[in-house]
Amino acid sequence: MGVVELFTSQGCSSCPKADKALETLIREGRVVALAYHVDYWNYLGWTDTLSTKENTERQYDYARMFGRGSVYTPQAVINGRAHVNGGELGQIRSQVEALGAQGRGLSVDVSAEVVQDEIRIRIGNGHGKANVFAAYFDDQQDVDIMEGENRGRRVTYWHAVRDMETIGMWEGAETTLVLPASILNQKGTGGCAILVQRMKTADTPGAILGATVVRSTLPQTARRQ
Repeated sequence: MGVVELFTSQGCSSCPKADKALETLIREGRVVALAYHVDYWNYLGWTDTLSTKENTERQYDYARMFGRGSVYTPQAVINGRAHVNGGELGQIRSQVEALGAQGRGLSVDVSAEVVQDEIRIRIGNGHGKANVFAAYFDDQQDVDIMEGENRGRRVTYWHAVRDMETIGMWEGAETTLVLPASILNQKGTGGCAILVQRMKTADTPGAILGATVVRSTLPQTARRQ
């Protein structure tokens, strides 16, 4: 089990391969997989319909953590600890396995369920402390790209992050957090990923210690197209 965060863009010709790789990972169900559409390709003639400046900021935050002076697409960040080319599915799988073998996988149990009008999140015991994030994502969207490097292509995007927020702190002891279930249908049409992530500084992310996904209760027919 691991977390794969793909930084991608509808305007990048190298990204459809990575978007397909992410779909494969999601269908396999062995990792928590999220797509962050960045906005720095938008000036080249096509505005990514799923991009946000917050997604771009998260990628730059990771670049600072990795000691890099630049960012690239497609980039897959694994467990907040390593990065590889997001279009290389074999490399992603190998990195997830390698980090697990090194004891750098997901070590903190996290579960979440919808009970009536609440999302109940349980985080198990561990060491240290971390922020708890909720990343709200859409399930699946087909996009016809009219301009830019992918002009004329129809690409299917999975688990595109629409919003992300800090919902609490974890300090090593078993912790329970509660969110209103209605937030799932307000901020994403797929659901949300719960990430327990250490922070190197207030603005610099570090290792992800645990993660899970809770699905939206919104009917498929009502989801954003």
